[in-house]
Amino acid sequence: MSAALEITGFLLSLCGWLIVGATLSNSYWKISTIHGNVITTSSLFENLWKSCAEDSTGVSNCRKFDSILALPAYIQACRALMIISIVLGLLATVLSLFGLKCTQVGMSNENTKVKISVTGGAIFILAGLSSMVAVSWYAARITAQFFDPLYGGTKYELGDALYLGWAGSILSMLGGIFLTCSCKGRKRGKHSDRKYDYSAGQTAHQPRIYTKNSDTVRTAKDYV
Repeated sequence: MSAALEITGFLLSLCGWLIVGATLSNSYWKISTIHGNVITTSSLFENLWKSCAEDSTGVSNCRKFDSILALPAYIQACRALMIISIVLGLLATVLSLFGLKCTQVGMSNENTKVKISVTGGAIFILAGLSSMVAVSWYAARITAQFFDPLYGGTKYELGDALYLGWAGSILSMLGGIFLTCSCKGRKRGKHSDRKYDYSAGQTAHQPRIYTKNSDTVRTAKDYV
């Protein structure tokens, strides 16, 4: 049961990490809306790296943000959090591969593999939290500007990338929780094996008593 839980957690975390990576490169973090804006023949969309305009024929022109220091603080923070999430996810993937019970890569010591697996699960949880904070922060700014009657700039709606980011973050955290919980199943199985070994060894070392008129061999435990 612990091996199945461990593999499920690893696969969920791996899928979440890949989705977060796709979120970072996606261009549609926010999309312009006609609500409260002057109707034009082009639509605007942005991500953390560039701003694009697409006309009615489907041709788009993109412009990268010129200066990092000139960007709003929340965009810089979201960039950093997303990059941290991807780096942590890569580290957690490598550690989890070494710590999986079904793999023979790395350490063969059971206790060491459990510790590595739990560490990988914890790092997956941190990676999911980092991307979740970044995506939610970006979405909160879009929502605040949309409902602000004093905001005079272009208003945007939530893009497809934000929904991908939420999904990837949840999968990464859920998989990390499964990985950290799988160690409990291993410990329970290990204690059960120890109890069985102790009982068998204890029985083997019981003093044997031979009856006078019988060849039957009995242990002291049979007379209790």
